[in-house]
Amino acid sequence: MKYFQRYKSPVGILTLISNGEKLTGLRSERGKSRPDLSEAIEAGLPVFDSTALWLDIYFKGEEPDFTLPLGLEGSPFRLSVWKILREIPYGKTTTYGYIADRLAEERGIKKMSARAVGAAVGANPIGIIIPCHRVIGKTGSLTGFGGGIDTKIFLLKTEKAYSDNFYIPNRLK
Repeated sequence: MKYFQRYKSPVGILTLISNGEKLTGLRSERGKSRPDLSEAIEAGLPVFDSTALWLDIYFKGEEPDFTLPLGLEGSPFRLSVWKILREIPYGKTTTYGYIADRLAEERGIKKMSARAVGAAVGANPIGIIIPCHRVIGKTGSLTGFGGGIDTKIFLLKTEKAYSDNFYIPNRLK
């Protein structure tokens, strides 16, 4: 069974999704990551209460000091990328290339595709909490984010991780 609840945030309505015990999705109703709720039931669940508290703290510009029960499903590759995303410290950024290099080293191979990493980052089902917004291009480009680039900028600014040296390809500041 799939359950959902909506959360009103400074970046718009977020949809929280659960299997009844764990958070399985956090999606913006803006942008390209809109959730499919056709077979979900709107409900109040303890995991949604905990997630709302986590988000309240986060949107105040503070780092939440607790973790949420997450129910992730994906290929071993995606799961390994999402694990690395969860290790990016609050208020810091990393690059797709760094994640690719780290995965290559962990797997004992010469090279890993940063594009493959980008695809896995883009498939992250639990935005904000699994901080895919902290991943930038190697030249400081702010690329790809399911909730939209303006949301990515807002989240980075909330964490005081935004730099005037970042740029958006094909867009003026």
